[in-house]
Amino acid sequence: MKEISERFSRNMRIFRDGKGYSQGKLAGLTDLHCTYISQIERGRSRNFSLRNAERIAIALDVTLNDLTK
Repeated sequence: MKEISERFSRNMRIFRDGKGYSQGKLAGLTDLHCTYISQIERGRSRNFSLRNAERIAIALDVTLNDLTK
């Protein structure tokens, strides 16, 4: 089983691409820095907060469960 952060990163990118959002657009919707969004997607930010994960889920119109499957 993949680590939860790996699944989150992979699914975040899949949903972001599916919405046609750039990393910059997602950053703007979440009020997070685009570098931070990039780090999460590349698996470089392993300890991101649940609050930020929730912000990303809301911006992508998915559940946290969708992002961690």
